[in-house]
Amino acid sequence: MSISEYFEAKKRLYPQAAKGRFRKLKWILNAIFLTIYLGSPFLRYNRGAGLPNQAILIDFSNSKGYFFGIEMWPNEVFYLMIILILAAIILFFITSLFGRIWCGYACFQTVWTDIFIALEKVFQGDRNARIILDRKNSFEKFYKKTLTHLSWIIVALITGYGFTNYFSDAFLQAKNLMQLNLSASVIGWSLGIAGATYVMAGFAREHVCTYMCPYSRFQSAMFDKNTLIITYDEKRGEPRGKHKQGDSFENRGDCIDCKQCVVVCPTGIDIRNGLQMECIACGLCIDACDEVMEKINRPKGLIRYDTQKHLDMPVEANKFKLLSARFFYYSTILFAAFSFLFYSLVTKATIESRIIADRNPAFVMLSNGSIRNGYNLKITNKTHEEKIFTLRLNSPKDAQIMVQSYNQADENNLIVAPNYTANFKIYIILSQEFLAQNLDNQGLIDLSIIDNKTQEEQKFSTIFVWK
Repeated sequence: MSISEYFEAKKRLYPQAAKGRFRKLKWILNAIFLTIYLGSPFLRYNRGAGLPNQAILIDFSNSKGYFFGIEMWPNEVFYLMIILILAAIILFFITSLFGRIWCGYACFQTVWTDIFIALEKVFQGDRNARIILDRKNSFEKFYKKTLTHLSWIIVALITGYGFTNYFSDAFLQAKNLMQLNLSASVIGWSLGIAGATYVMAGFAREHVCTYMCPYSRFQSAMFDKNTLIITYDEKRGEPRGKHKQGDSFENRGDCIDCKQCVVVCPTGIDIRNGLQMECIACGLCIDACDEVMEKINRPKGLIRYDTQKHLDMPVEANKFKLLSARFFYYSTILFAAFSFLFYSLVTKATIESRIIADRNPAFVMLSNGSIRNGYNLKITNKTHEEKIFTLRLNSPKDAQIMVQSYNQADENNLIVAPNYTANFKIYIILSQEFLAQNLDNQGLIDLSIIDNKTQEEQKFSTIFVWK
């Protein structure tokens, strides 16, 4: 007994090419997004001598990320979290207003699937031609399929190679490509991303939107009756039926059951059955329906972007309104989040210091009875110039401090190279008499590092252990 006896196999879709304003809009946006994706690594930004001048770069070798004037270090990964939260809020905001248009116009899966289907049409023809071709077993099918898959592979390889440009200098890598001298890591990542693109855009297609993408499962939670969604005007369209030229539309709906809205749908749904999870709000069904309405001299808009509220009661007050309470609610959240991000970036510390006490041994008793604690002081210089610091012990005043020199000429001046984290070994000594009178097992030590050039001071504290 096979599983096919219980479940019907998913039929392959052959989306038909659509013509109209939304199809043109999708091609324009596809071109813009692809230009941004492939062209961004070639943008330049002057950061000074000795620094990469690629505007957008993830530099794994130096553990840094660059985005124009923003420089991110590994310990600043929380900025990525803030950016992801902002992206989620923006997505929810757009969805609550305009439905699932991200999926229909900007999602990577949609953009690359569009390209692959267009290439399929170039070599195999439109929907009916592809269906007939798949039923054949001939040399024509072989060479047309071969050319299609070769074109897919080329696009997939360009996609994979474009991805690697974000992790190394794009111009240098282009030179290496021309010389057939790409590194193993670049080749590996290019092939990996290319393989994923080839499978997802060439074969998975609508299955990604329907079964793999979690967004399709919860997006309806952000909809309400005022959300702009793809709708079929059932009041105007029903009862549907076939139509011949010259027939009257009295006592019947405008829908002539041509199924053009179905055959152009990239996920294969019938929008006349109502809004469905699989709908990506791409608007191609609107283009197909409007083209048919124009041919039969009926008003366009049988399928359109509209709100459920206006569809139920088509009055002016129920039309979609951008400036609603929801718009201001989300705008306030976005403004607060962007303000926090901007403030964090503007006030981001360029010098960071931290001190870690030795664990073994926790303390050492010297020959005169004094107690010595050892610490590792780390100073990170995130600027692009050398910094010299002075270490100062603020309290207790009776303590002595020593800094291990690390081959520096003056141990009182802590020299830290640009874009570098320097480690210094320091010792703090307190007499046994002072400890007996002032501390109980452990005490707080207050220190500062002072930038010799700007006189900026950073304070920090540590624990002194003597028992």
